[in-house]
Amino acid sequence: MTRTAEENILYRKIGKLELMGTLYRPDDDGPAPFVIDVHGGAWGSGDRLNNQVIHRFFAQNGIGVFALDFRLSSQAEFPNPVADVNYGVRWFKKHASSLNVEASLIGGLGSSSGAQQMGLIALQPNEEKYVVAEPSLEGIDARIDFFIACWPILDPVARYQMARETEKARLIDAHNAYFSEEEDMTVGNPYMVVQRGSAAHMPPMVIIQGDADQNVDHFRADMFAKCYRELGGSVEVHKYVGQPHAFITNNPEDPDSEDATEKLKDFIFSLI
Repeated sequence: MTRTAEENILYRKIGKLELMGTLYRPDDDGPAPFVIDVHGGAWGSGDRLNNQVIHRFFAQNGIGVFALDFRLSSQAEFPNPVADVNYGVRWFKKHASSLNVEASLIGGLGSSSGAQQMGLIALQPNEEKYVVAEPSLEGIDARIDFFIACWPILDPVARYQMARETEKARLIDAHNAYFSEEEDMTVGNPYMVVQRGSAAHMPPMVIIQGDADQNVDHFRADMFAKCYRELGGSVEVHKYVGQPHAFITNNPEDPDSEDATEKLKDFIFSLI
């Protein structure tokens, strides 16, 4: 394993609000694949350290990470946090050389609600409502080379319906705080973007999902994958029996968690 360096970096300032990223840089010579991570937390909680166990595993195995903070739902509603992610991807591309980063590939990782945000960037990297006009980033787009979705919310409409049917008040409130109206759940919906044929880009994907997830219907991963493949995309789905939401980060030493992180590593290196 290689030694890693971690560095906190300001990537965007909005008024007095500073959006930070943490760069995990493998201590390897030459180019390396990099992953830009968007954390979960029902759009309203958590931060860029949520998936740190995955970040450090990647960095120790020759994969760099840039993990982003973004505006939470208490600070901004959809689509503004997605625009933060788009900005973060473009900012990283712009500043890679000054950060001494030589990226052979740049992919995205989204966990839970973060998969909704990164999923929109993966599929619609140049969508106007997600692109912040910034002269210093002119001419740089947010296309990514691959997309990793862990216990993902890829269909917020279906997730909202599940939350209402099962009377999960916390999840209902999270949707209402992030989406100002239900129509936004169809607009900011990676599954429906693919289904409508509106995807401008379809990078290779891998989905990690436990079948005991109480926050997301596990079969939604299979539905998304079926639609993605039918429209010409490539996607792997790895389902884990008895595993709950966020099982890798909550129990990283579980054999399933170790298997899943190895599968993610292998997926990334298979693309080089």
